[in-house]
Amino acid sequence: MSAARYGQETEHTYARAGFGAPVRRGSRPAIVVVDLTRGFTEEGFPSGADLTEVVGATGELIEAARPAGVPVVFTAIAYTPAEAAGEAVVWLQKAQGMRALLEGSEEVEIDPRLPREPDDHLIVKKGASAFFGTSLAALLTGLGRDTVLVCGATTSGCVRATAVDAVQSGFSVLVPRECVGDRAPGPHEANLFDIQAKYGDVIGLKDAVAYLDGLPRSTP
Repeated sequence: MSAARYGQETEHTYARAGFGAPVRRGSRPAIVVVDLTRGFTEEGFPSGADLTEVVGATGELIEAARPAGVPVVFTAIAYTPAEAAGEAVVWLQKAQGMRALLEGSEEVEIDPRLPREPDDHLIVKKGASAFFGTSLAALLTGLGRDTVLVCGATTSGCVRATAVDAVQSGFSVLVPRECVGDRAPGPHEANLFDIQAKYGDVIGLKDAVAYLDGLPRSTP
């Protein structure tokens, strides 16, 4: 954490409490791309913002992971018409704009600028965390993974929730700063601070790429 970014008093308070220690970086990472769907990456949609830079940085990270055979898992929020129109999903009572994320709609398509391949995994979810109510933890365990690089949107919502559940599920968490984004800078920065303090390491894209480059190359 940076005193220049958050203030010396804040840094001292968190350091005294014992927060912010670095996580263990395993040798078997996976990349989880949280909700970089058009409904979040394009500002023309109700829940969206222009996340062009985040999409580009995430694409760079994914390409760096391919030679080592690192699994890539994409997530998307998608609701049935009944869920979107009704009251069964309590979250939608608070986040009304999310009702537009209908199964089969443009909003829930993975951003086509991302280098997605047929062997990549897809998790469809109803809530913020990519782990809650999904098979993600079992998938990562089955793949023998020990570390998760979390990318995506939004930093203050689904990214943070996924980071929290990832560490609670036994995975080390790395969040490349350039690979996550939000609708406004305040919530974005506040939640990066919280992740760094308590749940994972917020690192630069160059650091993340170097970590992936240091992994053994996969056998074709």
